[in-house]
Amino acid sequence: MKIRRVLATAVALAVTTPAALLSVSPAYADAKPTAQTQEKQSKPTIKELEEAAAEAQKAYDKAVKAEAAGRIELEKTLDDLSEVNGTHPLAVASAAARQTAEDAAAAKTTADQAVTGAKAALDALTEDATEEERTAAETALSEAEATATAAATAKTAADTAAAEAREKLDDARVAAVRAYGVLQNAAENALAVKAAADAALAKAIKEAEEAGEGEEGGDCEPELDLTSEVTGLPDKLVAGTSTDFSLRVTNGSDRHMDEVLAFVSVHATDTSGLKDTEKFFRLQWSTKSAPKWQNADPDNYIDGVGALKPGAHADVKLRLTLDKATPAGNGVAFFAADFFNEDGTCGGAPDLDMYEFDVKAAGSKPGKTEDAKPSKTTRPGNTGTTPQGSASATPVTTGTNGSLAATGSSSATTSIALAGGAAVLLGAAAVFVVRRRKTGADA
Repeated sequence: MKIRRVLATAVALAVTTPAALLSVSPAYADAKPTAQTQEKQSKPTIKELEEAAAEAQKAYDKAVKAEAAGRIELEKTLDDLSEVNGTHPLAVASAAARQTAEDAAAAKTTADQAVTGAKAALDALTEDATEEERTAAETALSEAEATATAAATAKTAADTAAAEAREKLDDARVAAVRAYGVLQNAAENALAVKAAADAALAKAIKEAEEAGEGEEGGDCEPELDLTSEVTGLPDKLVAGTSTDFSLRVTNGSDRHMDEVLAFVSVHATDTSGLKDTEKFFRLQWSTKSAPKWQNADPDNYIDGVGALKPGAHADVKLRLTLDKATPAGNGVAFFAADFFNEDGTCGGAPDLDMYEFDVKAAGSKPGKTEDAKPSKTTRPGNTGTTPQGSASATPVTTGTNGSLAATGSSSATTSIALAGGAAVLLGAAAVFVVRRRKTGADA
């Protein structure tokens, strides 16, 4: 039997409340909540997944066009910055400074040769030379040496000016290449998101088709009384450290659950929001029935809870270890629970609990931290003023008529970079939809 849990976290966020997705990374807003918050994300429908895939396709198409235009602009910029025939003021200044340095070097060479000649002339004087001849030779040498000293000073100054002008020119070239690199990364990220969103949609459609084939037990059903509560997870984590916290799974229903599975998944990016940093995280768990620490499986499920009677609960110890190389950034952890019974019935919590946290670089002082404190947010369609996924009462709008929070830059490059960052987060959890399930075999 299968437990079908198509909870594409970031896809749901992107479809229902873009504000929540953007709040995960500081690249998209001026500020993010300092205290850790817990939010619920509802299961997306196939229609919503189709819309998300369509949006991912549009984002990819735009990113490809921007990358092509950026390549043309880069070539033009590098031509303008050419020191040989470039027309950019920095290129002109660098070429002039280089010519001045070459002229100064030639002048110094001539002056040095004059000193050599004056010394030779003075040395060539015989004992028969008159006082006037010797005085004239000595004066010529002194003047040649003074000219050579001045030429050396001028050459040093010209070389310094040429090096500074060349450095400014090189910096401009590097900046142009980096700006194009942002467009390249955005296109690559958009492609990854498109593939992930398409895969999420395909998986949801396949599982929906399988659900209609009448296998034993039918569809899994929501169970609001199967809850998961997190304690001890701080809102700040430091690279190179381990954090222990716990998850309590409670069967608050009036029915027996033969096997309960806890679900835990962690996602993170660097401070730009453009780079996925999950590879630096390691999640381990232990329970009363399995006291030895075990690594979380690829499906993010923990199978050490076992059966739960009505009203019973089980505690799962969790340990999240960050590699010393973990970049500073932002992360989210998702929690939920599922069950399945021998008679084929199955189900689970319909929502995911989401906790945000900051990641500090190795050696950083974590400062004051707060444990997770669940907070309620209004679902779309309800009458509240706080959008789902947002931890403040100030809506953050996106889309055709919306706007991102100010980022301090109005350049097209920055806008594309932000779009790429949102794509990374969307893609990470679009893949999450494929993992968000548990497969078992009937004996």
